[in-house]
Amino acid sequence: MSNLLLNKAFSEHSIEDVSSIDSLCSLTLLFKQKTDCKCVEIIENNQVKSINLSYYIGTDWLVKEKVAIYVAPKLNDEVTYIDYLKMAYSCLRHSDVSNYVDDLFEVKFNEPLIEINSNQDLLTPLLVVQFLQLVKNIVRKGLKKSYYNVEQNLNSKIKGKLLVSQTIKQNIIKNKPSKAFCKYDEFGFNCFENRVLKRTLLFIQKYLAFFPEYSKLANPVINYCMPAFHNVDENVDIKSIKNVTHNSFYKEYKEALYLSNLILKRFGYNIKDIEYLKKQKIKIPPFWIDMSKLFELYVLGLLKDKYKNKILFQVQGTYGQPDFLLVNETERIIIDTKYKRKYQQEKYIPEDIRQLSGYSRDIKILKRLGFISEDEQNITVDCLIIYPDQTASEDLADNLKSDKINGFSKFYKMPIKMPIISN
Repeated sequence: MSNLLLNKAFSEHSIEDVSSIDSLCSLTLLFKQKTDCKCVEIIENNQVKSINLSYYIGTDWLVKEKVAIYVAPKLNDEVTYIDYLKMAYSCLRHSDVSNYVDDLFEVKFNEPLIEINSNQDLLTPLLVVQFLQLVKNIVRKGLKKSYYNVEQNLNSKIKGKLLVSQTIKQNIIKNKPSKAFCKYDEFGFNCFENRVLKRTLLFIQKYLAFFPEYSKLANPVINYCMPAFHNVDENVDIKSIKNVTHNSFYKEYKEALYLSNLILKRFGYNIKDIEYLKKQKIKIPPFWIDMSKLFELYVLGLLKDKYKNKILFQVQGTYGQPDFLLVNETERIIIDTKYKRKYQQEKYIPEDIRQLSGYSRDIKILKRLGFISEDEQNITVDCLIIYPDQTASEDLADNLKSDKINGFSKFYKMPIKMPIISN
């Protein structure tokens, strides 16, 4: 097997004449099988092959079990990378943001595993961060109680159903006639779902021991969550997760159990397999992470830090959804994130101006902004585009409308620096 390693954070140009793909046919790798979401595309034009990359990082097969591609979140030099994990942690701190991560990543567990360097594993840390934030929200609300099965060797009494075979093996043969092995139901915290969550938390603790840089982010959350599971066992058949029915009152449990399954499945449900992390090479399933979606959620976290519940996310209009609406006592702004480096050189991109102009005339969106009457709906609304720029500040500007886009009424743009990490 050979690996084709590409490092791109922003992919607005193709990488041409890559010798590793000379023998490959034209192909397209899609994100979640969506035709408009292309992770990698190999194109042949005038007998010259090129690779077009979009805004996805991860690894996948170009030729199954023969040639794999790895795309890393790299910036403009050989040692500085986007700290996508810090971005994920920043936005997932907000409990309601975790409801919007369905399209953030894709894992292909049914595909053959790909061998990579252990420090190239972008997937597992992201799953861990998302899982910990969900469990933190669950603990904050309070663990659920439900009925669960208990099997116990009781002394001088029978409770529930008598398990005859176990009673004979454990008691009669061993000359303990006063004992009976019984199965019965109890109501409490030690239910199946909580045992799965505790098992995963313990698993994550062992995993983080190999990555001190991640522990700084995760350990405070683990220390907050673990006391709530004091009376919960960790012995559980993880593979039974698919049979669990979910209560809409405990909606976080559904996503947390799904992530538990992904994290544990990543290591074959065996905590001992974490020892493999000591090796330089590991095998993981093909996966993709949508960096444009992560940037959108990262900006959402920054906006919520500053404006709290004054930020509305993905309000449905008559046609389409702007990323954010800011509605407070002094400002009403339509805000959209654009994961495009072009904004560092160009004043504006015409299709983005047209898109936000459409939002600013959408009656449903105007009503959510508080413009109710027909006269109010004729008012020109402020529109803001937020884009990444590593020369800018990591914090939102005090004045969101400080950089006006000349030639357009009430159009503004603002750069945000994404957190970085050294190689």
